[in-house]
Amino acid sequence: MTLTSGQLDAYLARIEVDRPVSLDVVSLSRLHRAHLMAFTWEALDAFMGWPSSIAPAVAFAKMVEGQRGGWCYEMNGLFGAALAALGFRVTRLCGGVDRETMGDIAIGNHLTLRIDLDRPYLAEVGLADAIVDPVPLAVGPISQRGFDFSIASTDDGWLRFNNHAKGIAHSFDFRPDHCDEAAIAATLGWLTQDPGSPFTNALAILRHTADGYVALKNDCLRKVTPDSVNEQRITSADHLADTFETIFKLDIPKSGDVWEKIQTIGRDEVA
Repeated sequence: MTLTSGQLDAYLARIEVDRPVSLDVVSLSRLHRAHLMAFTWEALDAFMGWPSSIAPAVAFAKMVEGQRGGWCYEMNGLFGAALAALGFRVTRLCGGVDRETMGDIAIGNHLTLRIDLDRPYLAEVGLADAIVDPVPLAVGPISQRGFDFSIASTDDGWLRFNNHAKGIAHSFDFRPDHCDEAAIAATLGWLTQDPGSPFTNALAILRHTADGYVALKNDCLRKVTPDSVNEQRITSADHLADTFETIFKLDIPKSGDVWEKIQTIGRDEVA
């Protein structure tokens, strides 16, 4: 799962980074942060019932050629494919968000990346509000931009990435050698189609900023830094369309349909 030479050039232009001259952690970090600042994390397809795929080629068309973002399968999938095309040693790892509470049924609901350089690194651009730079794949505390994370060992031999205290997802479990594309593909169906999926029941969008991030859940817009959380409400279809364009840099067709579904969810919750 890699990109062609032409696709790689288009990807690098999209994230506004030149082709690295060396394959080291400095170059990896520059690419990692540029990817997160260029693309919005969003799960609109699952929320609206639009087609979705785990194939990096599909993510490329959506995110690079189109003005869209993506969720973990697409964000980490596209990033991993670009890194592989550049010559980095990339391993797609099958993880489980909230496995600590859900158990093994969560395995496959997350894709993360191991990059082997002088040592293994965790590259993670798909957990929405987590790290902005890759980290050594090792147990220990992590601090970035004033947010605190950690990687810990679980009692059953997995590793657990713990998100910061304000994070949307509390944690995800993974193993450095656990690759299971079949589990990821199977879980994609549940996440995008099942009424019990958190993504079919709530709109979720997030974009990193210089000092934190801005996130939209249904009609609630939150601006988060290490020291503050500010909220405002989206009040109309036009307000939502403007938010998509100006804050999240997204070109969303039929944004009025998205607003109507948000309103329907709100009415159902009241009822």
